[in-house]
Amino acid sequence: MLNVRALVAGGAFLLVFAPARLAPAAGTFCVATYNLENYLDLRTGNRHPKSDAARMGIRESIRQLRPDVLAVEEMGGTNSLLELRASLRSEGLDYPHWEHVGGFDTNIHVALLSRLPFTARRPHTNEGFLLHSRRFHVSRGFAEVDVQVNAQYQFTLIAAHLKSRREVPEADEAELREHEALILREIIERRLTSNPDANLIVLGDFNDLKDSKALRTIIGRGKNTLIDTRPIERNGEGLRSLETRASPRNISWTYYYSIDFRLDTE
Repeated sequence: MLNVRALVAGGAFLLVFAPARLAPAAGTFCVATYNLENYLDLRTGNRHPKSDAARMGIRESIRQLRPDVLAVEEMGGTNSLLELRASLRSEGLDYPHWEHVGGFDTNIHVALLSRLPFTARRPHTNEGFLLHSRRFHVSRGFAEVDVQVNAQYQFTLIAAHLKSRREVPEADEAELREHEALILREIIERRLTSNPDANLIVLGDFNDLKDSKALRTIIGRGKNTLIDTRPIERNGEGLRSLETRASPRNISWTYYYSIDFRLDTE
């Protein structure tokens, strides 16, 4: 049986659908997802490009993970992805296969880097929905690819980056995220309906709590329920700095931007 190591970074999330019957296979492969936080070449609005030191830190993290397939969120344009790919290759980590998915948001995107070949690509770049009689679009789109691990085993990977928890004037942020989750679940159902024995990984930054309506929608119920593979990683959770009221970043659930209040120590 194939052993899958599932890794997440940057507050991301990974879900798996495992059918009762799996094709026999040998070996291990690693899948990871990583929110790069504005991996841009140029400043766009209030988003600033990564410094050389920040890019180096990201590459070091990826080299430590050494995933066979890596999904990234908050990627800039295609040039940004190809720069990261070329830099990793120069440092000994080659990803010959890649996918970059555009969406309604023209600043940040979902992208994939893979050591394993893609046998099919089904990008979702123009998904929309009605909310209170107003038309909205899924901001970042969804990447969907079939990945060939070896002659006996392949899987489908769907990568997403749902609406953040930042408030926006257009609509309630939670409702927007829930509708994006509904569309993602529809994509999952279509895949499992067309191939009930598909090996499916759904991953990315879902920007919500594990018991939220959006996450429950994506996980689903019944025979097509997804399995939560999210690892628990402690990072001083529940502790507070002596110099600030802001809690340290929670690796498992980084769904919000913490506001930093400095304490008067005099």
